[in-house]
Amino acid sequence: MTGGQHHLHSPVCGCVAMELCLVVLGCLAMAYMLLSVFLLWNPHILHQKKLLEFSSRNIAHRGGSGEKLENTMEAFTHAVEVGADMLELDCHMTKDGHVIVSHDGNLLRQTGEDVSISTLDLQDLPLYKEKLEVTFNIGHYSTGEDRRFVLLEDVFKAFPKMPINIEVKEDNDELVEKVASLVKSYRRNPITVWATESNDLMNKCRKQNPDMPFSFTIRRSLLLLVLFYTGLLPFIPLRENLLQFYLPRIFNRKYTPERNILKNRLAVFLFEKLTMRKALFQHLVKRGMQVHLFVCNEDSDIQAAFAVGATGVMSDYPTLLSDWLKEHPDVPSILVTETKKSS
Repeated sequence: MTGGQHHLHSPVCGCVAMELCLVVLGCLAMAYMLLSVFLLWNPHILHQKKLLEFSSRNIAHRGGSGEKLENTMEAFTHAVEVGADMLELDCHMTKDGHVIVSHDGNLLRQTGEDVSISTLDLQDLPLYKEKLEVTFNIGHYSTGEDRRFVLLEDVFKAFPKMPINIEVKEDNDELVEKVASLVKSYRRNPITVWATESNDLMNKCRKQNPDMPFSFTIRRSLLLLVLFYTGLLPFIPLRENLLQFYLPRIFNRKYTPERNILKNRLAVFLFEKLTMRKALFQHLVKRGMQVHLFVCNEDSDIQAAFAVGATGVMSDYPTLLSDWLKEHPDVPSILVTETKKSS
């Protein structure tokens, strides 16, 4: 009889234990979710707020390549005059070791000559074309009187107080070292941003000058999304100072993506829903980071970028963006308003 009772009660005990485990797991999951949400909106509890010495809403992409020829001194000067508060540019190095501001390494698109900057001395660089299509505004062209490539050092000399976002375009140790050295020489560490898509290249940049603020790479951006959707983000320290990301709604309308998958409407729709998360951007801003969305060349795109939580917008038309900001004074200049004093 005793053995029979034990046999009958074993399944019952097993079911009770299973139910108890499920209840405990459910309570733990609920507690985790509630804590994650609470910390998402209150990151200061776990993380010290980052402090940057600049706050930028109007970022001139390639110096404002829709209004003047991209990355020329004329473009940078014009952008600053019309109200840009940050310049975005790209760097390569000539054969004789000069750091040149240029988006492309090969000059075919910009000059019509199929040569690479790395194979030419500074004095042999060709001029820009008289008219250049704006990459992020299909079918539209810019012109300008200045068609010369400019040295990064000359940009630093001309705009000593202007925040500048530098995207290093090639994995070249000497280039990285020279950019870092120039930034140090002109005492621009706090207002000059490292930017690159490559994680390995970013590590090299930071090793050469760790005092410069820096943005998320592609790999780190993907990790950021994983952390956000799993609820782990509020618990994880982040090294970066800025998130700079495409505004997906411009794809196949103002800009033709290189990747074929992004030429598919459904893929772009899903990409936008996955990445444009206001709660994510607000969390980053509360942690002292800036969120820049690019490249916005119409009023509707500028509006969409700020509406989803961007603190700044990159545009090829700094005059357009400056006028839009004047017409929308309610757009917060940035939630990161504290400023560190320069040493």
